[in-house]
Amino acid sequence: MVRRTPREKKRLSYLKDRRNAFGENDKSSRRSIRRRKRAVNSANRRLHRTVLATLHGRTAGDRAAEVAERAAGRRPKRWRKVPDAPLGELLAQRTGAP
Repeated sequence: MVRRTPREKKRLSYLKDRRNAFGENDKSSRRSIRRRKRAVNSANRRLHRTVLATLHGRTAGDRAAEVAERAAGRRPKRWRKVPDAPLGELLAQRTGAP
């Protein structure tokens, strides 16, 4: 185990620790992540369901290729989490230091 000086510990803390820079409450982020993932998955399921609805009640021979092509033609919706900003960068922005 390496012994670190308090100055080294503080420098590593500024590099590793992260804070929410987006300006929203960190507790609400937990709910928002689940909500956004749900919305994207729901939209993708809705797209597939509407494309498959054209097949309903018809022969699947000729229409299957057309439906598959139409479903592949639209890019599925995506959502990704954005990582929080390092604490050192946020403090530098607040103090105006370079």
